[in-house]
Amino acid sequence: MEQFLFNQLAFVRNQTLNLLDGVSEEMADRIPEGFRNTIRWNVGHIYVVVERFAFQYLGLPQNLPEGFKEQFEYGTSPLNTHEYRVPTLSELEELLKAQQIRIQETLSDRVDEKIIPPYTTSAGMKLETPKEFLTFNLYHEGMHLTIIKLYKKLLSC
Repeated sequence: MEQFLFNQLAFVRNQTLNLLDGVSEEMADRIPEGFRNTIRWNVGHIYVVVERFAFQYLGLPQNLPEGFKEQFEYGTSPLNTHEYRVPTLSELEELLKAQQIRIQETLSDRVDEKIIPPYTTSAGMKLETPKEFLTFNLYHEGMHLTIIKLYKKLLSC
C-alpha cells in the first residue's frame, strides 16, 4: 500500500508538471477575470502545502525558500503586495520534482506515525498520520491541477 501511495503522488505530480508545458512566465502571472490567483500562485501553493503536510507536522525541516510562505500559503494572493522575489516557473518545477523525491526518501518508513495533535484541514478533514496527509494531498493537488487547467484555457483565448 505504501508504494502505491508514492506511485499515486508521483503520478499526480507528473500531471501537474506536464500541465506547465506551454505556460510562459507572462501567462503564469495573469489573473483570469473573476479570480484572485495565478498559475504561478497555484504551483507555489501546491509546493508550500505539501512541505507542511509532509514535513512540518512530523517536526522535520521544511525546504521553503525565503518568501514562499508569505506568497503561497493558504489565504495569500498575488493581488497582495509583498517584497519577496517571485520564483520563475523553472525554479518552481525543480522544487516540485525534488520535493517528490524527498518525500519518498524521508517518509517511506514513517507513513503510519501518529501526529500529535491531529490536524484538521480547512475542509474539515482530520489527519493523524503522514499517510493520511499524503492521501489528502492527492485531492488537494488534483484540485489545484484542475484550476491550472482552467486558467490555461481562459488565458489562451
